[in-house]
Amino acid sequence: MQNPLRRPRSSAPPRQAAEPRSERTQRGDPNGDGYLNRDVRAHLVAMSGEFVGTTLFLYFAFAATQIANTLTPATVHTLDQLVFISLAFGFSLAVTLGMVLTGTLPALRGALLFLPQMLGGMVAAGLVDCMFPGQLAVQTALQNGTSIAQGLFIEMFLTIELVITVLFMGAEKHKATYMAPVAVGLALFVAELAGVFFTGGSLNPARSFGPAVANRSFEGYHWIYWLGPCLGAAVAGGYYKWAKFNEYEGANPGQDDSHQSEEDDKD
Repeated sequence: MQNPLRRPRSSAPPRQAAEPRSERTQRGDPNGDGYLNRDVRAHLVAMSGEFVGTTLFLYFAFAATQIANTLTPATVHTLDQLVFISLAFGFSLAVTLGMVLTGTLPALRGALLFLPQMLGGMVAAGLVDCMFPGQLAVQTALQNGTSIAQGLFIEMFLTIELVITVLFMGAEKHKATYMAPVAVGLALFVAELAGVFFTGGSLNPARSFGPAVANRSFEGYHWIYWLGPCLGAAVAGGYYKWAKFNEYEGANPGQDDSHQSEEDDKD
């Protein structure tokens, strides 16, 4: 006689109920698969994206500069060469510092992005040095009689222009925010036009550090390519905070009002 308390062989064991997603999230494991915490993964994605973006941007910028300086020596600038080099560059480590100082980027995220940006600059310079024939000719240097003090303040003021544009067009949210990439690109282009002839137009420690590492050559005034952009980012960030404190929107009331709302007011 079959034991009524014994489970038949063919029956499957009872399945345990899945742990509620809310409890997994509280334990820092939103996917329930034992993978990294969501914040850690977000930082890793941001760092990898910064490294890839920096490497690609600077690789093509260095390649264009290598071509320009190979066709025409860097000590004999022409207008075509200045425009060609100015069009090539497109990012800055000083912008990250400016956003951290103004609170538009968390300090931890900004600190984590520093290393990928520096590594990206070194990798980009190394790739151009390996792939293109001849001596790497993309290193920033003071030229045409520019003194160290002049070079420092040139880099500072060029960076002020760039960081202010990024903060008011990109970090600040308004109806023209979608135009931020165009505005930032034009700001950097103008800054490069003004700076390439005198300092090489760095505006970015990673842009100067990478080629210096690849060439194994650091000028005695290399520090201006760090201090100048950092001072510029601090000044730009200070002005941004001052304008926000004084509610700069009041200088032009209704600037974000739509045309439709104006028509409704008339009716």
